[in-house]
Amino acid sequence: MSRLAVGGLLGKCHEALFEEHTSARRTDGCGRTTGKGGNAVSFDLIDLILQAGLIVKLVLLILLAFSVASMGIIVTKWSELRAADQDSEAFLEVYQREGFSEAYDAARHLDRSPLAIVFLTTGRALHEARERNATDRSRETLILQLERSIEWGATAQARRLERGLPFLATTGSTAPFIGLFGTVIGIIAAFQSIGEAGQASLSVVGPGIAEALVATAAGLLAAIPAMVAYNSFGGRIDGLLAMLERFSNQFQRDLGLLVETQTVPTVVVPPVERTASIEER
Repeated sequence: MSRLAVGGLLGKCHEALFEEHTSARRTDGCGRTTGKGGNAVSFDLIDLILQAGLIVKLVLLILLAFSVASMGIIVTKWSELRAADQDSEAFLEVYQREGFSEAYDAARHLDRSPLAIVFLTTGRALHEARERNATDRSRETLILQLERSIEWGATAQARRLERGLPFLATTGSTAPFIGLFGTVIGIIAAFQSIGEAGQASLSVVGPGIAEALVATAAGLLAAIPAMVAYNSFGGRIDGLLAMLERFSNQFQRDLGLLVETQTVPTVVVPPVERTASIEER
């Protein structure tokens, strides 16, 4: 056989091998990668989710629920803490500058502040002491009752401010692992597809790997905002709690001085129904 014939035969073999190697990389008119026979291998996000296995879909559904719930908590908590900051600063300014009656009037309009709510819940005990002829013993008892009321009110407000933060912490710590579980399932499905097809082409491996990456991305998407919000809200709540503690200590001292120097503290308080509704917050 002549050298020319051998060269032509080798060229045809190279062309056939190149065609076999690149057949899995062809694209259709929409730009999607196709395998042998022109079957489209879609990497569209919606198609990947729809083509995913039952376990991967369940993982994505759980992560979606975590993400929606955490975003609702983030929006609500951001608005709540913003209002609490503004009202607390305004109420504290009035309390330090004016008397008890003026502070009560301000607290009625600034009831988004934990400081104002503690002040208002103590009004019921003051209301009960308005017409009491206080002896030394009853004054001491009254001071203890007021201090206990302030402490309980401050504890209730601390719990209210921290409401929702445990869920954000849980989302931030568990969502990546839930997504990792979906990733493992996707990789297992990819290897099963390789075993069934008997070859490791892109059309066989690609969908399973893509499903795994989608589960990982969903876990991170749910965890990152939750952790950022948790750290941000934690700092703001610590500041409010420190302000609440300082106010409670000052409020206890001021009430002690009033009870010791006056028979009846001159404070205008709401009816019992109004005060009771505030305590339920």
